[in-house]
Amino acid sequence: MARILLVDDEDTVRGFLKRGLELDGHTVTLAVDGADGLDRLTRAEGAFDLLLTDIRMPVLDGIGLALAAKRDYPDLLILLMTGYAEQRERAKNLEAIVEDVLTKPFSLADLRTTVARVLGRGPVSG
Repeated sequence: MARILLVDDEDTVRGFLKRGLELDGHTVTLAVDGADGLDRLTRAEGAFDLLLTDIRMPVLDGIGLALAAKRDYPDLLILLMTGYAEQRERAKNLEAIVEDVLTKPFSLADLRTTVARVLGRGPVSG
């Protein structure tokens, strides 16, 4: 399955999403904010299939992370998450580099289906 870099500043969200993605056999690496995510991405030399990041975070937000990630690793797939309407509006300008934006709260089934679609593996059952 896929190698996913999951970036979110909330511990409970990271843990919940990680467990859900692992149900589908993905390997998930966690980062606590955009700067940590960029550091992990750089150390791994971009060896991820998908960057799944929250938009609103301290230090470096998800949009800044997405721009830096796509600049350095143009083949990396990027999926954003947000619970804020104004952040979703900011993400509209990133359609060329971002596959989709998940609006929080979303179900684990929604996440799994969206990740499967973005990765090109079709719908996930269960």
